Amino acid sequence: MPINPDAVGTTSDPVERSWTSTDALLYALAVGAGSLDATGFELEYTTENSADTPQRVLPTFATVVGGAGASLARVGRFDPAMLVHGEQAIELFGPLPVEGTVRTTSTVEGVYDKGSGALVVSRSTSVDAGTGAPLFCATTSLFVRGEGGFGGARGPSTAPPPMPEGRPDEIVSYTTRPDQALLYRLCGDRNPLHSDPVFAKRAGFDRPILHGLCTYGFTGRALLHTVCGSDPSRMRSLAGRFSRPALPGDTLTVSMWDRGDAVRFRTDTQRGETVIDAGILVLA
Repeated sequence: MPINPDAVGTTSDPVERSWTSTDALLYALAVGAGSLDATGFELEYTTENSADTPQRVLPTFATVVGGAGASLARVGRFDPAMLVHGEQAIELFGPLPVEGTVRTTSTVEGVYDKGSGALVVSRSTSVDAGTGAPLFCATTSLFVRGEGGFGGARGPSTAPPPMPEGRPDEIVSYTTRPDQALLYRLCGDRNPLHSDPVFAKRAGFDRPILHGLCTYGFTGRALLHTVCGSDPSRMRSLAGRFSRPALPGDTLTVSMWDRGDAVRFRTDTQRGETVIDAGILVLA
């Protein structure tokens, strides 16, 4: 079945997803937490039994437990090697619990014909399965290469606001591990694009690439510790556009421009390649 633009407006049945303390710890390690030094930094995200250090959850864990988008089965069939992540945003209504269950409903908000491919935009809302209280929302844009030309609308053409000029207010660099993608895939995204060299070459890459949401998680950590004082409750929303993939082993440098109640950011590799741009962090 080709791309189906009539999927716009369809809403999924609620899907429940539970997680434990161990899942939150694994995610933190998968996005590099605890790797900077041996002084106890980030123990609250990487352990559950350290003295006087209650466990906390990285805000970007929402992309894992919330599914980060609608099921693509509603918009047609395509070669999964042609799928890349376009943009990701999360909106948080408070710190995530160490363990819990969410009920997530997702809606296809747009299926756009970009000529060289199809852009699918979905928004999901996750509530506490027990109380119904909203925990977070996620907006995801996925680009399917080679699936354009179906005659649909091109979609919004509004460019993101330009990045600030001048020197950033803060710059933080984290180095990923050569096996970072193999670790991150244990959080649920088993796409072989990030592990199988043969599949990666079929998708047009020289070798497996890092998950976009892993890069997003590294970036979120940098913002959390540098701008939010390591307090998850201060992160209200986080949005960015994936401009090109990072590779396992890359050093990711996050440049930040403080604009008061919001921070603009960009993430680059050591090669000078921008992997996340048009970033906006809104503070609670």
